[in-house]
Order: sequence, then structure tokens, then C-alpha cells
Amino acid sequence: MGLRSRFEPFDRFSKIQQVAGADVALDLGRSVAIAGVIVYRFPEMTELERVWARRPLTFPYVPGLLSFREIPVLLRAFAKLRHSPDLIFYDGHGYAHPRRFGIASHLGVILDCPTVGCAKSVLVGVPGEPRQRPGSWAALVDDGETIGAVLGTREGTKPVYISQGHRLSLKSAVAFARAVTDGFRIPRPTREADHFVGQVKRMQEEAAVSGILKRAQIKTGGESPKAFHLPGWVG
Repeated sequence: MGLRSRFEPFDRFSKIQQVAGADVALDLGRSVAIAGVIVYRFPEMTELERVWARRPLTFPYVPGLLSFREIPVLLRAFAKLRHSPDLIFYDGHGYAHPRRFGIASHLGVILDCPTVGCAKSVLVGVPGEPRQRPGSWAALVDDGETIGAVLGTREGTKPVYISQGHRLSLKSAVAFARAVTDGFRIPRPTREADHFVGQVKRMQEEAAVSGILKRAQIKTGGESPKAFHLPGWVG
């Protein structure tokens, strides 16, 4: 696997001045993927810009091969940025993957940018139990190897799962994740990227429905039909 051979699980970065959060939402009804990227000034975490892109889904869902479904639309979104991030947080796994090369690693290698995998659930491995104090962490271990960190971010909530994406040690990945955590369970970059792509998806759905209704009115001479079936809706 060519990209896997380029993975660097050690620190190789200069001063981090801009960080990005990225995520993808899937509109399965229309077979479309929507990617969103938000860039912040670091460490102040002042938002600098946000962009989104959409692309038809061309790769089927295959467990463990999420990258091939989401990377194309992510690259389209990153190409729109005016501010280049020095570090990317992605809502998914990096090294903590059955193949030790999850989507956060895939993205980092392609962009040659340090990346952190920040996931909400375990894909592989046995998670340790971090102390209740926010910022504490325990190892995520698979077959005797530490493949990530179980990071506590807020008292009384589930932890998040941090792993190296590319060009970072696990220690640095955890340190950066702590630095962008702001009192919520999910670190700010991936939390806001998730909200952003969800908003864009809803906006696209509303635009599609509006288009359907407009076409229906044209067909009925401008009168709203008394009963009209909207594909994919249950009402």
C-alpha cells in the first residue's frame, strides 16, 4: 500500500499557527457527500474561514475503507481554503485502525500535513480508563501495542479517542487535542465541523425540496397541489 508506507508516526512540524477541523456528512438519499473545513488561528482559536464542498458518492460503504468514500470530497473542500492549516483535526481514526492507517492518516499523508484523529467511538483495541479529571488519558491498546489515547474531556461524559494521523507522536496528538478542548466532550474543531456539515446538508435538502415544489407548481399552472409526495420524506 503506497500511502501507508509514507505514514510518519513521529513529530515533524514547525510552529502551529493555524489549525483546522474537518468532517463529512453523507446524503444517502441523493448519494452525495458533503465535506466541511473550518480554520482557526491557534492557540486563540479565532475562526478564520469555513468552506464546504459536495461530490457524488462513487465508492460503496465498506467497513474499514471509509477513506475511499470521503477523501475525494475532503480534497475538494481543502482546495477552496485561503488559509492553509498547519495541523488538521479529523472526526475519525488515524493509527487506531485495524490497518493502522485510518482516514485521518490517509488525509494527512495526501496533504502532507500533521493530522490528529479524534473519534467518538473505538474501532479496534481495548480502551483504558482515564481518571475523571478532564485532560487525563489512558492508553488504547491492541495486541499489546498502544495505538491511541482515551482522553477525558469533561466530567460525567464519555471520553474521546485520539490517535496520530500523520507527522505527530501520540504525545503531541494528545497535547494538541487538549489545547482545543473547551469544556465540551468533543474538541472544538471537529465538533464545529460536524455541526457545519450538518447545517449544509439540511440547507441542501431544503433547496432540493423547494425545487421539487417549484417544479410541481409549474406543472399545475402555479397552483399548489393538494397532495404531493416528497421522495425520501415520511409525513
